[in-house]
Amino acid sequence: MFSKSRINEPGPKQGEAERPKNQEAPVQKPSTDFAPGAPKPKPSASVLSSDLTVVGNLRTTGDIQVEGTVEGDIRAHLLTVGESATIRGEIVADDIVVNGRVIGRVRGLKVRLTSTARVEGDIIHKTIAIESGAHFEGSVQRQEDPLQSGKGGASAAPQAAPAPQATKPADL
Repeated sequence: MFSKSRINEPGPKQGEAERPKNQEAPVQKPSTDFAPGAPKPKPSASVLSSDLTVVGNLRTTGDIQVEGTVEGDIRAHLLTVGESATIRGEIVADDIVVNGRVIGRVRGLKVRLTSTARVEGDIIHKTIAIESGAHFEGSVQRQEDPLQSGKGGASAAPQAAPAPQATKPADL
C-alpha cells in the first residue's frame, strides 16, 4: 500500500547516470568572473542625491545620475541630469539626458533635452533630440567628434600655416 520514498536515500539522484564506484566525480571549474583580464560586470550608475551639493569636477568612465547641485565640470559615459538637479559647468559624456537645469556647455555624442530641461549654454553634439517644452538658450553645433576638448572640433576649419620667416644668411 505505502512504499518508502527514495528521495533522501544515498545513491544516484533522479536524472543522474550511475557511474562505477572507482570513477571520480567530475570536478567543477571555479568561476572566472573575477579572473584577471576578464570583463568586469558594469556597475550601476552613481547617484548624487537631491540634498547633495558638490563643488568641484567629477570624472568617471561609468554612469552618473545627478539629482542635487554640482558646481564644476562633469565627464562620464552616461550622464542623467534629474529634474531637481542644477549643474553649473561643462558636461561631457557619450550620452546625456537633461531633465533639470544646466548652466554651461554641453558636449555629447547623443544629447537629449526632455520637456523639463532648462539649458543655458552651447550644445555640441553628434545627435540631438529636444522635446517640446524644453527651455534652451545658446547655440547648437553638430560635430563628428564632440568629445574633443576645446572649442574647435573635427568640423572646424583648418588653420592656415604660419608665414615663413625671413632668415639671415649665416656668417662664414
